[in-house]
Amino acid sequence: MERPPVDRPSLDALARLDGVDDSAWLDVIQKMDEVYSQLVQDEIALEEKNVQLEQSQQFIFGLLSAMSDVLVACDEACRIEETNAALCALVGRPDDALRGLPLAELLADAASGERLRAALASTGRGGASVEIDLRDAQGQPVPVDLNVTPRFNAAGQRVGHLFVGRPLGELKRAYRELREAHEALKRTQQQLLHSEKMASLGRLVAGVAHELNNPISFVLGNVHALQRYSERLREYLAALHAGSPGDEQARLRAKLRIDHLLADLPSLIEGTLEGAQRTADIVQGLKRFSAVDREERGTVDLNGVVERAIHWVRKGTAPAFAVHWSPGPPCPVTGSAGQLLQVLMNLVQNAYDAAATRPDTAPALWITLEREADRVRLRLRDNGPGIAPEHLSRIFDPFFTTKPVGKGTGLGLSISYGIVEQHGGRLTAGNHPVGGAEFVLELPGGA
Repeated sequence: MERPPVDRPSLDALARLDGVDDSAWLDVIQKMDEVYSQLVQDEIALEEKNVQLEQSQQFIFGLLSAMSDVLVACDEACRIEETNAALCALVGRPDDALRGLPLAELLADAASGERLRAALASTGRGGASVEIDLRDAQGQPVPVDLNVTPRFNAAGQRVGHLFVGRPLGELKRAYRELREAHEALKRTQQQLLHSEKMASLGRLVAGVAHELNNPISFVLGNVHALQRYSERLREYLAALHAGSPGDEQARLRAKLRIDHLLADLPSLIEGTLEGAQRTADIVQGLKRFSAVDREERGTVDLNGVVERAIHWVRKGTAPAFAVHWSPGPPCPVTGSAGQLLQVLMNLVQNAYDAAATRPDTAPALWITLEREADRVRLRLRDNGPGIAPEHLSRIFDPFFTTKPVGKGTGLGLSISYGIVEQHGGRLTAGNHPVGGAEFVLELPGGA
């Protein structure tokens, strides 16, 4: 800012004043310049302060306008001093019409006024919550949940109250949408759990089909042989009943090999019964350890669960899998046999899949079972490449998998982790010092 020129009296004119020399007048002119310069600086600073104040006001106005919650600032007598656009829209009145208006005039009923007065009386230096009914633009009551906070000036004196709240209709709608989203998430989770169970069931069925093939084929072969034998016996008995001569009976007996047939019958019947019993045992085992059982809890021998998991994975997808496992004394735990089998099948199958990626060695798995006081610890270590450090923290995340597309759902370990937690146990993963991945399953011991 340029200063206007200052008319200064000449030194000759000043010298004409009696008793005043030139140096004194120079000091006066210098002080005048300093005062004027200070005035200019103060004016510039004041303009900067005004710009900042205007920006702050615009910022605060923008915040008030953007708020979706209603806001009312009142004095100590509960007369409205400041509002926002949300309140104006709710009650159908402009901001100018609301200023100075008692807040009580916006209430829909006397009960709301009583609740508001009780909340104001309980605020002190803190806040309070109250639910009141405001009249909307059509005069209808609208429930609003308000937070009441006292306002203080710079000296610490209370000068009024601040009311911030949201119409409960919006809260109910938001809650309904949240509940619907939660229900949809639960349905999706159930579908994913079902998909993973079906994948486990598929591996189980593959093993069952292979397991049932031998005894059923044996039974079918014996039944066909018995059918042929029955036809030959029927022909021979018909000749006997017809009273055929002795030599004709002897010729027919030799032709039909009746003696060999009678000698072979006991072994055929015994083999058929053995095959049928083997099939019944397989079905009974499948019934006990099915991955889709009714999830009933009871005492389960963990040795048996491990054996069945190894058995079904080998029969289904990994016949050449070398599993080093020696069952020890009974190790009871409390839980669901089917769910625990699903966990063990996932761990054994994952161990085989990981170990099979190494072309230089045959897939192998070492399983050990330890029992300490009231805890059971099962360790499974494979000879695969191990778990990459960046994957260790994500190994149990849903949908995380390092398998190629179409080879894994990324849900097996996540679901297994959840099942173990539901049983009061813990499932952890890491890399063994000698190489390969190691999973540790801990469960509370049973009776």
